[in-house]
Amino acid sequence: RPEYCWIKEHCVETSHGVLHVTVHGAGNVRRPAILTFHDVGMDSKSCFSTLFKFEEMQEIVKNFTVVHVDAPGQEDGAAIYPAGYQYATMDQISDMLPAVLQYFNFRTIIGVGVGAGAYILSKFTLTNPEAVEGLVLINVDTNARGWMDWAAQKLSNLTSSLSDQILSHLFSQEEMSANTELIQTHKERIAKAPNLINIELFWKSYQGRRDLNIERNNTFKCPVMLVVGDQAPYEECICTVTPCVVFIQMADAGGMPQLTQPSKLTEAFKYFIQGMGYSNLACSHSPDLCV
Repeated sequence: RPEYCWIKEHCVETSHGVLHVTVHGAGNVRRPAILTFHDVGMDSKSCFSTLFKFEEMQEIVKNFTVVHVDAPGQEDGAAIYPAGYQYATMDQISDMLPAVLQYFNFRTIIGVGVGAGAYILSKFTLTNPEAVEGLVLINVDTNARGWMDWAAQKLSNLTSSLSDQILSHLFSQEEMSANTELIQTHKERIAKAPNLINIELFWKSYQGRRDLNIERNNTFKCPVMLVVGDQAPYEECICTVTPCVVFIQMADAGGMPQLTQPSKLTEAFKYFIQGMGYSNLACSHSPDLCV
């Protein structure tokens, strides 16, 4: 099969533990790698397979190395953390990413993150601006939880199961009310996950995130594409941070555009990459001419 299709899994040692990383592609270091980071209650496969296996996305996949990073303990088959395990904070997970770039000899990346993964990549980009050429943030919230959010979460912890709490984060209220097949599939997958303890630790870590203070103290130095599905509660978070931001609200996408609208997201991603100077993506026979 074509060289760009090979898939290899790695365990990368970092200062805060081991990260499971899956690489698709031939490792061309002349262009940035596309590095993804998933949301809570998911792993890289469940979060990104629909998008990156989409037929029209192959034009991009052929010309870039794609690196899927799993948060600690979230990958399929991960060992269960023992009782009392001190899980990494959002800041610490962000601090693990430079080791991934060094391990694969990537000079720069184009980050693609969803939810908690978008927060982690935002933090990484603010800390390592020279390493990020572009950033796609889907349903990002760069703010810490407010007092009302904290109180609501405390009540939710008493009245709702872990899977219900996470589902209300992943999907819009309209989708939850409709109780679609997509909701049922994810609810069952989370409830029956063998690493449910690890998922809960990642969820609590995300709930304890700090405010990145983007509007006051920081700004992104690279182009940013913000994506939210309709009815998603994330659209006001950072859409006015910098003139480099492209803001896209997708109709009929619910809370997970990469799952429900891969065609629209792929088209937007293509234009975003071309705007960064990576045009002629289809020239797979002469990949060095694609830059």
